[in-house]
Amino acid sequence: MKHLLSIESLSGDEIRTIIDDAVVLKRERGHHSSQPLDGQCWAMIFTKSSTRTRVSFEVGVRELGGSVMFLSANDIQLGRGEPIKDTARVMGRMLHGAIIRTYAQQDVEDFAEFSGIPTINALTDDEHPCQILADLLTIRERIGGWEGKRVAFFGDGACNMGRSWAWAAARLGFELVVAAPEGYQLDDEFVNSLPSDAKVTRTDKAEEAAEGSDVLYTDTWVSMGREDEQAQRRVALQPFQVNEKLMKMANEGAIVQHCLPAYREYEITEGLLESNAEAIFQQAENRLHAQKAVLANLVKR
Repeated sequence: MKHLLSIESLSGDEIRTIIDDAVVLKRERGHHSSQPLDGQCWAMIFTKSSTRTRVSFEVGVRELGGSVMFLSANDIQLGRGEPIKDTARVMGRMLHGAIIRTYAQQDVEDFAEFSGIPTINALTDDEHPCQILADLLTIRERIGGWEGKRVAFFGDGACNMGRSWAWAAARLGFELVVAAPEGYQLDDEFVNSLPSDAKVTRTDKAEEAAEGSDVLYTDTWVSMGREDEQAQRRVALQPFQVNEKLMKMANEGAIVQHCLPAYREYEITEGLLESNAEAIFQQAENRLHAQKAVLANLVKR
């Protein structure tokens, strides 16, 4: 694995290896047997704001022995229009790796190509691979794994999380059902790009998705950059709120997951979030461990 650009770009075996390594790194936190980033300096280049991503990567790089610098777009010449490929060529001569959180997927891919250093997609409008890896680690810890399980995603299915979950299902073979209204669903072109044996289905009925599910998953309805759509999104997506009624339709032992930040009484009720807070904030913590596994695998090359 040279980079982490998307879940699409990973094989099933690569995903399993990252999760296996994350389990070990989590168990050994504070007394790691090696420091794979010793002597390395990584840059975090963020165009989008962040809490969990920034904290988990800064801590993770340091715990693996490296140093890290945080750069917002306004700190460097990207903010004044320098092409991403030129920024990449400069940074590739000075740094050991880069973690990028931005809007366009192509920017991350171009940086990886022109820098020649390991590059991590820490979120784009297309995918959020680091979050999915943390989610899979949490599912393994809470319900024993994803094999034979059914994950139900509610809300804006066409967002980066919906697409990343679809690729995870395709790579690992579990069932994913995306519950979303017209205009917010995975489109035909995307679904047709998945492998033919992918167990990914779509529905406009939240109850149909919840029935027999092992994981009820939701995300904010208003992603960064879509704030002007807030009012219409909240009306359109209200029938897809994750709530106590849907929880009763899920399998016994099912878990609720939310990649945060959570807007209570919109995509999830206050009561359901609080009653599942242990699993949801375990999921947030697992960003650290999954991303440390990604970092360690990138420097194995």
